[in-house]
Amino acid sequence: MKKLIISISLLGILFSGNVFAQTETSGRTEVYRASHTKMTELKHTKLKVNFDYQKEQMGGEEWLTASPYFYPTDSLVLNAKAMLIHEVALDKNGSKTPLKYEYKDDMLKINLDKIYNRNQDYTVYIKYTARPNEITQKGSAAITDAKGLYFINAQGTDPDKPTQIWTQGETESSSVWFPTIDKTNQKTTQEIYMTVPDKYVTLSNGLMKSSTKESNGLRTDHWVMDKKHAPYLFFMGVGDYAVVKDKWRNIPVDYYVEKEYEPYAKQIFGNTPEMMEFFSKRLNYDYPWSKYAQITARDYVSGAMENTTATLHQESAQQKPGDLIDENRWESTIAHELFHHWFGDLVTAESWSNLTVNESFANYSEYLWNEHKYGKDLADYGMMKEIQGYLMDPSSPTKDLVRFNYHSREDMFDGVSYNKGGAILHMLRNYLGDDAFFEGLNDYLKTHEYGTGEAHQLRLSLEKVSGKDLNWFFNQWYFDSGHPKVGYTTTFEPVKKQVTITINQTQLGKNFQFPLAIDIYENGKPSRKNVWVSAKEKNDFTFTVSKNPELVNINADGVVLGEFTDTKTPEQYLMQYQNSKEFLSRYKAVENAVDQVSKNPVALKTLIAALKDSNFRIRMKALSGLDLSKTDHAKAALSEVEKLAANDPKTLVQGAAIAALGKTKDKKYLPLFEKGLNAVSNSVKANSLTGIAAVDPARVVVLAEKVDLNGASDDLILELLPIIVKNKIEKQMPAIAATVAFYPFLKFQKPELGASAEEGFNWIMSSDNLKATENLTQVLTQVKGQIGNNPQAKMMIVQILKDGLAKKMMVLKANPSSPTINKQIDLINKTIEAYK
Repeated sequence: MKKLIISISLLGILFSGNVFAQTETSGRTEVYRASHTKMTELKHTKLKVNFDYQKEQMGGEEWLTASPYFYPTDSLVLNAKAMLIHEVALDKNGSKTPLKYEYKDDMLKINLDKIYNRNQDYTVYIKYTARPNEITQKGSAAITDAKGLYFINAQGTDPDKPTQIWTQGETESSSVWFPTIDKTNQKTTQEIYMTVPDKYVTLSNGLMKSSTKESNGLRTDHWVMDKKHAPYLFFMGVGDYAVVKDKWRNIPVDYYVEKEYEPYAKQIFGNTPEMMEFFSKRLNYDYPWSKYAQITARDYVSGAMENTTATLHQESAQQKPGDLIDENRWESTIAHELFHHWFGDLVTAESWSNLTVNESFANYSEYLWNEHKYGKDLADYGMMKEIQGYLMDPSSPTKDLVRFNYHSREDMFDGVSYNKGGAILHMLRNYLGDDAFFEGLNDYLKTHEYGTGEAHQLRLSLEKVSGKDLNWFFNQWYFDSGHPKVGYTTTFEPVKKQVTITINQTQLGKNFQFPLAIDIYENGKPSRKNVWVSAKEKNDFTFTVSKNPELVNINADGVVLGEFTDTKTPEQYLMQYQNSKEFLSRYKAVENAVDQVSKNPVALKTLIAALKDSNFRIRMKALSGLDLSKTDHAKAALSEVEKLAANDPKTLVQGAAIAALGKTKDKKYLPLFEKGLNAVSNSVKANSLTGIAAVDPARVVVLAEKVDLNGASDDLILELLPIIVKNKIEKQMPAIAATVAFYPFLKFQKPELGASAEEGFNWIMSSDNLKATENLTQVLTQVKGQIGNNPQAKMMIVQILKDGLAKKMMVLKANPSSPTINKQIDLINKTIEAYK
């Protein structure tokens, strides 16, 4: 599972500073969550299903083969949520014998015909109706809804949305559409017969074995999964998709996209075979399944989901050339979900408490792929952003990575299981070395393949391979909470020619032990010292030097997860930038220069030097700190920025350079901006439009209407938001809706942009625009799991919706014959209700 990608990086906005330091979950009673006791072992699940599009229900027949797990039993207890149960029978070679059963509180208890012993199989037949709209269970911050089975535009009433059916099983929602033991420590093979309108394609786990035409324009597809996997990974998808074929070795690799995106499917997903090859070799364990397909879905309730051999992605995965030439923003997610097919699908978390053995690995796979494909610098940038995301949430340091005490299993899908867990694996890899680390992962996978795993078993595999005791590491990072907060002081003794570096841990509670990389700079050149920090408040390390070092840089390689306090001067940061090979050290130096450029001329030197950095993220960061309307900035940087705007190999840098030139408001750049409007790159287009708005505002309305913002990135929307709102460009109103929905939070971080967003929100609420209102209410409904757990944030959202509702009522009063305004009012009311 990849968490929902929220508009305008909402997580950062929500959790920065102390705006929302307490959440509702922090006050709720936590309960010890024991692993599910296995009374029954599932063996095979056979389903025959058909769909009622009008009622949004599914008719199902199930043949479930099982046996007692260890102790004899005469009953079978299944999860079956909000169903109508029509028939339950024992099936022996096609002959059915009715069985007594009790269905209550979403549990189906079946009395078998006798007492069965261990390994004595039986098959139960169940005829039922799945009713997902009757479900009352709630979603979470990562998985925003728990209906299990979703009908999208089932009656075809929305001309702008395709008709689709898809399922979402994690955490325990597969039991909405078939009775099962909906627990991670169950595994079963499966087969599904799906009867659908012949005009649609289908996708499920495993391989399609047959496709048979039926009467009345229907077709039945038979999908078979011959290797066992967990019930939450079962999947069905139905819709009018283009299927783009690819392959890895002799294994089919398919991409299911809306037909509009068929020409771009291989640009979006086309690195998948290379990823399969890379991960197979890195783990020394070949991709273990019969095929790999990826499918997109409208209105999906999370980011993406690793259903075995059939990964589901939200519609944001679908991008056009203007996005893709800038950056395939979905590539890390594609790697994340693929890696789950080893960590999560092949070996599955034994319980949600051990979610780390699923999600932490998938999170770290993004680093591994970026390092392999694009280099260590880009991988380090991604890791830096992940750690920032973890640190932004004030509740993160209070949670163990493996935790059996929690309010809800959904609470496990957070920045600890994902971000922190991935960073911990990076530390573990660096401590053990690549050979031991990856050989240990191979041992873990082979030992537990097609079964379950937990953190202790991961530790044992790594210890078995490396010969090292790792209890200290796992006790500190997996079974406890927090992270080190580190400062340092230096003392130079000129007679002995020694420098002593004192490492101070300032966090409350326990102290940590960890290896630490320290760079000591003499004559501008760094010398790497690798030390071991013991679990105490102060650690002293003494080194022989030729003179008092100009600079000391701790955690120089960026490996240790923690908060590190520096007191470096802009001059020291310039030296650090100029002489460090580490991405993080260079980036931090530029970051400081952006903050200090208005106060210290040396910071400008750092920015100028960084314009030629080999890493495009650093070049972009340096551009963000320049104000070319200032004489000193223009004198030092203008010619280089002009080169970047015209020729940088990365279009994102070109766009950032054009934005910097736009601040000059110099009409001599008008030809550059006009040329940029015809570029493929959305970044270049958007920033060129912003430049024109600065020097020739009369033209901006006509030009802005021509920009395609359908599916545009958050950065692009943020760039154009002030122009769209100021000029009331109605065609683009739906495009900004999902961003302006969060204006109260945006105002905390960027007041000027937040004011534009607030104006945009009020503009939408004072207008009769159904699509904009749909987009706005949809995104707020999707993120209610994240916002809704925070009383202050929830109250803020409810209040702005109530204010918006009052404006919509005024629109209705002024135009009572509007065919859509009542629907908009209903959408707002439903969103308010969702937050109660």
